[in-house]
Amino acid sequence: MNLKFKYARFFIVLLVILISYGCAAHHRNGEPNDAGKQPGYVKTIPQERPIKTIGIIGGVSWASSIEYYRLMNEMVRDRLGGVHSAEILMFSIEFGEFSKQERLADKGDWTLMTATMLDAAQRLKRGGADFIVIASNTLNSLAPLIEEKVGLPVLHIADATGKAVQKKGLRTVALLGTKHTMEHPFYRERLKKYGIDVVTPNEKERDYINTIIFDELCANRVKPEAKKEFLKIINRLRKKDGAQGVILGCTEIPLFIKQGDLDIPVFDTTAIHSAAAVEYSLKEK
Repeated sequence: MNLKFKYARFFIVLLVILISYGCAAHHRNGEPNDAGKQPGYVKTIPQERPIKTIGIIGGVSWASSIEYYRLMNEMVRDRLGGVHSAEILMFSIEFGEFSKQERLADKGDWTLMTATMLDAAQRLKRGGADFIVIASNTLNSLAPLIEEKVGLPVLHIADATGKAVQKKGLRTVALLGTKHTMEHPFYRERLKKYGIDVVTPNEKERDYINTIIFDELCANRVKPEAKKEFLKIINRLRKKDGAQGVILGCTEIPLFIKQGDLDIPVFDTTAIHSAAAVEYSLKEK
């Protein structure tokens, strides 16, 4: 019995030594409990990446953010071939609460909405985004402030759109979007830099368009009667106000208005903005 006890004690001691050694080796190899040291596999990630990381402030609304993600990945695939895709970080804002902040902003109080947008941009910066796109025409009005406060480039949707319209050689275009986009100067002043004049729907039409955007399109509800009315407004602007093309100045409008619906150039700001982001992402530093 004493011999068996001695052997048992020997094996227990040996087992403890082996377990202790294994834990120490595991610790030295850089697992999560390695205080302040990077795991060995991190060293294999190249410091110089071939493409820049696109940071998207999305969820405003999610229906169009889906399109941004799809288009960017398809565009990178088509440019680079094979199974390549875009390098993207997206922060998707919860639109229910944000829509309340937008209503306050519409009444002149931008405090909460601005804070939410700056927070979203800061999250993208901390996540490693190299630049930012705001997946909303309306909220690009905050692009200069975000660029200044966060310290990352923000690709303004109106600049990308202005270049696209200019390339077509057009001078007068209709602009459809939220009331803020249609009525405030931030968008039309950007377009003026590209020699473009803007015509907008009348007040009753602006109210109707704004309602459809927030009550239907932002929830991804697309109704044929709304499409019919939008086309009627665009055709009136073409015939009576001389619009040579139309800017779909809300990233949800392209969900149901397409180039095939009209006989004038249609500028899909979601696709235009996505293309500008991919171009910037792939551009050599």
